[in-house]
Amino acid sequence: MDPLQFLIPLDWLAVVGPILPFAILVMAFANLATRHLAHRRHIEQGTDGDQVEQYTPHAFTNIGLIVLSFLFALDAPTGGTVLAILVVTMLMADLFEFEARNVEARNDMTIEAPKSAIVASALVTFYAAYYALFFLVAPLWGAVVA
Repeated sequence: MDPLQFLIPLDWLAVVGPILPFAILVMAFANLATRHLAHRRHIEQGTDGDQVEQYTPHAFTNIGLIVLSFLFALDAPTGGTVLAILVVTMLMADLFEFEARNVEARNDMTIEAPKSAIVASALVTFYAAYYALFFLVAPLWGAVVA
């Protein structure tokens, strides 16, 4: 008996729990795609004006990754916590990089790629792919560990 089962009804999480790694992987790939589109839009905005704006689809994928990683932390505590830490790190890097793009636009500098956010997003994608697609490397992993 789980001590939290009376405070928070989590029966629905047992149903969607096995699907969460794949949903996180799809959202991570969508985040990489929207990051690329947001950077192209920021370059256009930086050359036209002195301010860049958040790209709404990219903000949606960020929020989706946060919600899914926290749900995954309830389903698989160890893997979900590691993923949640990576996603929160990616979000913080994204916020700092967005402010850096605003500074570059205000000072008429060239708009650079958000390098730290790209690395953090790639780490999230690699970890999500490892966790979701572990069944592909399980035989090899079993041979190495055994």
